[in-house]
Amino acid sequence: MTAPAPASSADASPSPLLVGEGLPQFNAITPDQVDRAIPQLLAELGAELDALETSLGQRLASPQAEPLHWAELMDPLHHLGERLRWSWGVVSHLNGVCNTPELREAHQRQQGAVVAFGNRAGQSQVIHSALQQLAGQSGLDTTQRRILAAELRDMELRGVGLRGAEQEAFNAASQQLAELATTYSNHVLDATNGWSLLLTDEAQLAGLPASLRELLAQAAASEGQQGWRLGLDMPRVMPFLKYSARRDLRETVYRAQVARASSGELDNSPLIEQILTLKHQQAQRLGYGTWAQVSLASKMAGSVAEVEQLLEELRAAAYPVATAELDALRAIASRHGAPEAGDLKPWDVAYWAEKLRQESFELDGEALRPWFPLEQVLQGLFGLCQRLFDIRIVATEAGDAPSWHPDVRYFRVLDGASGNPLAAFYLDPYSRPGSKRGGAWMDECLGRGVSPSGQAVLPVAYLICNQSPPVGQTPSLMTFDEVETLFHEFGHGLQHMLTTVDRPQAAGINNVEWDAVELPSQFMENWCYDRATLMGMARHWQTGEPLPEADYQKLLAARTFMGGSATLRQVHFALTDLRLHSVWTADCGQSPEQLRRELARTTTVLEPIAEDAFLCAFSHIFAGGYAAGYYSYKWAEVLSADAFSAFEEVGLDVEDEVVATGRRFRDTVLSLGGSRAPAEIFEAFRGRQPSSEALIRHSGL
Repeated sequence: MTAPAPASSADASPSPLLVGEGLPQFNAITPDQVDRAIPQLLAELGAELDALETSLGQRLASPQAEPLHWAELMDPLHHLGERLRWSWGVVSHLNGVCNTPELREAHQRQQGAVVAFGNRAGQSQVIHSALQQLAGQSGLDTTQRRILAAELRDMELRGVGLRGAEQEAFNAASQQLAELATTYSNHVLDATNGWSLLLTDEAQLAGLPASLRELLAQAAASEGQQGWRLGLDMPRVMPFLKYSARRDLRETVYRAQVARASSGELDNSPLIEQILTLKHQQAQRLGYGTWAQVSLASKMAGSVAEVEQLLEELRAAAYPVATAELDALRAIASRHGAPEAGDLKPWDVAYWAEKLRQESFELDGEALRPWFPLEQVLQGLFGLCQRLFDIRIVATEAGDAPSWHPDVRYFRVLDGASGNPLAAFYLDPYSRPGSKRGGAWMDECLGRGVSPSGQAVLPVAYLICNQSPPVGQTPSLMTFDEVETLFHEFGHGLQHMLTTVDRPQAAGINNVEWDAVELPSQFMENWCYDRATLMGMARHWQTGEPLPEADYQKLLAARTFMGGSATLRQVHFALTDLRLHSVWTADCGQSPEQLRRELARTTTVLEPIAEDAFLCAFSHIFAGGYAAGYYSYKWAEVLSADAFSAFEEVGLDVEDEVVATGRRFRDTVLSLGGSRAPAEIFEAFRGRQPSSEALIRHSGL
């Protein structure tokens, strides 16, 4: 297999957006090209689809025709889908990491046509009939049967069974939903970027650590201002709420944060009702009662009731713990003589939780940053992957692969035993509030497969984080949360990159049920607390001194700190999402926000403030594919905690056993991707079905 490499200029097509294979030439892609190349691509794909349908139609109509072969149907279908995924994927990727008004507008102009083509292909009666004929044949292997079942199900969910006006309405709603999701996402980005607060007095910085002061000063300087510039991006807002001794400023920042995209031209409230209503109508057109039922049709969980049962178990366990945690915060505020002790507000929680954590464990999260410079954390992560999965990760020289920003780096993944190339990935680690959307994610640049010319294609992943950037001569010093986030996204990347499935439709994360796809990512987070891993990478960036043993013990002790509140928060999000997509309708007598506040009575211990418009920035479910699927984080956490407990059972310090268990994890969970059902793959690794015992233990509940 050849390692992924940039397409050479000699064989590049006129537009870098139409190459369709290899690493994209990111810097050469302009909004103007999006407007010219995407219509051209869709016209070419439309002609190919017409030709495929004609030839399939003739085959299906002829009684003398040989039965269809897999390659005759699935290979051309895959190459059609892959060309669109490659080109439109680059546009969507750049829209997320290099957002400009011009690119955003070009993306919006072409999105409708892209959705329309997806519907056209997904509703092809001829292709559906051909898939049914193929699925009825004997001699198919397990992977092929699973792929065909998923293809048929997805076509049903794309409206292949609809006719006439009903199908037209379905397609119009699909386009509208795509446009609404993009507008929603842009509103969140613009509202986040549109708010700032310039601090000009040293007294306003009371309590802030040096790293945050430097970051705020850098943000001000970049705008040509003197002082310290606050914003709503995570690297600035989260530490400010945690450390600022100025309660008035915490309140100002918190109110701005929870009210994002809820007023004026950027108000997402009407979009939320439109999205929910359209999804409900789409579900009914497809013969389902609710969008939650549509969502669960392709997931591991069997029913809404099954998900509600898991969430209720977690809620019941977490609520009393979260209540006690809030009492503990009131008590510490009282001990410090704080006036808010008797009337704690949401903007006080992170501040007093950090004070309590420092007192309880003598652990200052900010003070740990110098032990986690990005470069060392990467070496620790790569060393762990070499130990567990027998792979070697090698950085490439700048310019070895095309890139979209100077901060971005490109790495190759080699097999440890043979040295053969397996995959590669891009890492874009730092926050760029003006042009890069918040959060962290892994996405597919290239998937494992075979090119139209017959060349083996190795997987390439995008790994995107939003951690604190370097400041001046100081490298990116990570919080422990940022370390966990990097490990999390790398877990997704490993499943994408270490797949051994040869059929691209089930390779990597393809065809993996959504509520199982977080298993490898959450599994990797556990290793941040493993002694060998953590102590191997935590060294002071200036002195090289290892993290003191006492601090490691404090990190372990603090792992379940505020665990009840953290679990309850996730239950609140997941249950809100599920009920919005299973119970709420436009004529149910309450707004989505009212439904959420009703749920908050039993899923929060501190009532949301009046301005809290969390739904207006809940991008996961309104713009990110998690609609009626946010519960997946908790569902997969059961799997990931149980998977990690396999290592605990053999002894984390028994090297031979850890290595053997790591290889088994690579050969099952990371290797088999979507080729088999997640429960089957889990059982192949663990030797039994999953149990929630490990999650409850790890969560301290």
